[in-house]
Amino acid sequence: MKSNKYTEDYELIRRCGEGDTSAFRQLVYKHKDVSLSLVLSIIKDKVIAEDVLQEVFIKVYHKLHTFKFKSSFSTWLYRIVVNTSYNELKKRKDHVRIDHIEEHTFSLSIEAGDRLGMQDQKKYIDLALLKLNEDEALILRLFYLCELSIKEIEGITSFKQSKIKVGLHRGRENLSFHLRQLLGEDIDQLL
Repeated sequence: MKSNKYTEDYELIRRCGEGDTSAFRQLVYKHKDVSLSLVLSIIKDKVIAEDVLQEVFIKVYHKLHTFKFKSSFSTWLYRIVVNTSYNELKKRKDHVRIDHIEEHTFSLSIEAGDRLGMQDQKKYIDLALLKLNEDEALILRLFYLCELSIKEIEGITSFKQSKIKVGLHRGRENLSFHLRQLLGEDIDQLL
């Protein structure tokens, strides 16, 4: 028996197949934030990423009838997200790399001994993830945000397990480096 989260998605997909457009809106709403995060890992530009995400959900709408219920819907969706994002990146060979991100777009508003609020933590982590290369950022988000196994990440990305393991290791190191660059001595406030 599949877990409750699978059952909920499966029920929404079944309803979509019967023409229930509100069920599709529910699927989009449920998966849009994580999907956008994955697109941002690859695209690194929020405006373009939002456009790519729209394209993803249009593809999902048109291909939903091909979903075989052999995996979780999210795994199937993330495969489409990753493929569409990398295809967009290829189309934009002259894309602008974010080598220098405005680090002062928000300021630390913490007093000595205080911890960063959850919103500030998320902002700093997202900012540091934007500085990672696409593969590392994607692997970290799939592993930690989506809580997927290495095998599941392999199925979504087509990366070899060795590349995923190396990407996790290097990604964690690079993320830590960039967080230290952003926060300096205040890195302890993040932990």
